[in-house]
This record gives sequence, C-alpha cells and structure tokens, in this order.
Amino acid sequence: MAKKEHMNIVFIGHVDAGKSTTVGRILYDSGKVSEQQIKKLKEEADKLGKATFEFAYVMDSLKEERERGVTIEISHQDFETPKYYFTIIDAPGHRDFIKNMISGASQADAAVLVVSAKDGIQPQTKEHAFLAKVLGITQFTVLMSKMDAVNYSEETYNKVKADLSTLLKGIGYNPDKIQFIPASAYHGDNLKNRSNNMPWYKGKTLFEQLDELTIPAKPINKPLRIPVQDVYVITGYGVVPVGKVDSGTLKLNTRIVFMPSNKSGEVKKIEMHHQEIPEANPGDNIGFNVKGIEKGDVKRGDVAGPADSPPTVADEFTAQVVVLNHPTAMPVGYTPVFHIHETHFPGKILEITKGGVKADFVKTGEAAVMRIKCLKPVVIEKYSDFPSLGRFAIRDMNMTVAAGVVLDVKKKENL
Repeated sequence: MAKKEHMNIVFIGHVDAGKSTTVGRILYDSGKVSEQQIKKLKEEADKLGKATFEFAYVMDSLKEERERGVTIEISHQDFETPKYYFTIIDAPGHRDFIKNMISGASQADAAVLVVSAKDGIQPQTKEHAFLAKVLGITQFTVLMSKMDAVNYSEETYNKVKADLSTLLKGIGYNPDKIQFIPASAYHGDNLKNRSNNMPWYKGKTLFEQLDELTIPAKPINKPLRIPVQDVYVITGYGVVPVGKVDSGTLKLNTRIVFMPSNKSGEVKKIEMHHQEIPEANPGDNIGFNVKGIEKGDVKRGDVAGPADSPPTVADEFTAQVVVLNHPTAMPVGYTPVFHIHETHFPGKILEITKGGVKADFVKTGEAAVMRIKCLKPVVIEKYSDFPSLGRFAIRDMNMTVAAGVVLDVKKKENL
C-alpha cells in the first residue's frame, strides 16, 4: 500500500468547547485507542468527579491537567483518514497557555475551530480564530460541538453559525468557503460516522472534510530550518531536540547549528512517531539525536539550520503590524512581548511609520510599519524567505494586542 501523505492539524477554540474530547474521540474512532483504554479512563474520570471526561483524558495525560480539566502542554498524536496520515497538535484553550497555542498553530497545515453549540462564541473563540489567520492557516473548518446538549437543534446550529460567519468574515476568512459541522464528540456524531440525530444536516462529516484538505507545497529547496519545541535527554541516546521541519531536508551525518545558542553537532538519528527515518522533510514532526550537543546547550525556541547557512539571529527587525485590540495605543518606546515560532521575547518599538509618515503611536484597527529592537537574542527570518519564522503575535495584559509579518532583519553580530 502506498504511504499516505502527511499533514499537521491543530484543534483550537475556547477552554470548555470540547477540543480534547473531540481529539480523544477521533483517536478512538480511528482505532488508535482501544475500548479497554477508554473504559479505564472512564473509571478514572468518574473517580475524579469528572464524568464524561474520558475521551479528553486520551490526550491530557499529565496528572495536573486531569485534576484541573485543562490542556497545558501541546500533545501530539497521529491518526489516519482514508486519504491522509495526520499529526494532531492539541493546542490548549486556556488563556494562561496562549503561547503554547501560538506555537501549536504555527506548526499546523490546517485548523479545526471547536465551538460549543451550547455556549456559542467565547473570548478565546475570537482570539484563536484571529491567531490562526495571523499565523497563516488558510485551511479552516468549524466543528460545532456539544450538539447533544442542545437536543441536536437545527435552529441553534443556524444561529451559532450566523454569529460565527460574521466573526470570521471580520477576521478575513470567507465563511462561504468554510465547512460548519454540527457534532457531538462524546457520542461520536458526525466525526467519523454520520449522525442519525441530525438528519437535517446534509454536509460532510469531519473525516470527509479532512480528506478534502490539500497538502501545502513543501519548501524542500530552501535551507533547513527546525524551530526547537522541546529538548529531551534520553539515556543511551543523549540529547534529542524535538520540532517540526519548517524548510529544507534533515539528513543523517550532516552538521547543524542551533541559534541563538550557537551550538553545533552532527545528526546521528532521526525519528518520527517512534520510527527511525533516514531523512526528514518539511512538515515532519521529529526527534533527532545530535552528537556534540550536551545537556543544557540547546533549548526550546532555538532554531536548527545547516552550519553553512545558519538561522538569522536578529538585533532589530522591520515589520508590517496590524493592531487588533489595544485598550489605548501602542507608542514609540512601547515594550510588549512578541511571540514567534516556538519562543517569545520582549521587543521595543523604536520607530512607527503610518502611510509613509513617521508617527508617535498606532491604535486598534490601524496598520503601521515598525522598527523593533530585540531585547534578547532570538531567531527571526524575513517572512518572504521563511513564512513561519517571520510571523508573530504581540501580547500584553494577557491578550493578543497586535500581529505582524517581518519585512527585513538586521542581523546581530558577535554572538
């Protein structure tokens, strides 16, 4: 049988919308989780006073998450539809963990926005949809979950769909091209199997919709870039960085460098979903063992690249920025937190240009070109060269205030 093509998909949405239950149910429906495992998780959920949380527990395997009932770290899991082989990036909905959601969305080829039919649009519904747009996700599906909680009502579905269409249009998506799927993840309605509870819905199931997605072009001919998402020290292996190949190809026995840590070594082993592979291409989520790297040399937020074409560490950068939501204004001298690929850093706005004219500040709804000073070493690339390393969100006061793309980078010398 021919190997299926691979895609990364992120599930986003408000904290209680039912994302983790959806993901758990998908893994169960696609045979990744056994009846026995679900039974065990159901007993555990009941014991913790969290009845109906058993599917959510498939992904939320950290003890703390089970007790709090929220997803903290990004978990990865794979499953297959008839056409594709997917890696699910289960991004946290809880506001505290938005930086992980940004990192999850920046690795994805497509997004499923999970919205509760019972609660409708919530604060993180808006924020996550905004961020998906900013982070360049064009393939976007809405899963309206918890239809069982509204008695599978077509009227409720239509009302929430109309509200969402208005919201998504305002963000820049075309709602006419988005599939809205009414579902109950807990009961498995319209995920893999068509629901008998909603005969009024004639559209696709989630699995059918996922098979309609298209694989993005893979930037194989560009220099290698792998933003590091995590670093493990494994006995018998040594140091194993983990991340998604953004561009180029990672091959065995090549020399790579991690920036801004400025540490280099030789690639000795590459694994994807616990299988050894000879090389990794754009879109692959991998762990790779590097000889010559010690514990503590490399950290999340570093970016790996070829020793002869290292990732760019920025001193300053120029960017096109859109202010999404700031209570007052963003002035010259303002120093918020910038989230880019797997990391975040404080940046100081040195200069603002609006409509070709220098300005003192920029407010909600306005766009400007800004010159920004990085207050700690960070890899930033031009958006035109490496899109996902040149897109960022700006956060302050626990919310996303602006977003932008990098036009140019002034390199940091003497690292």
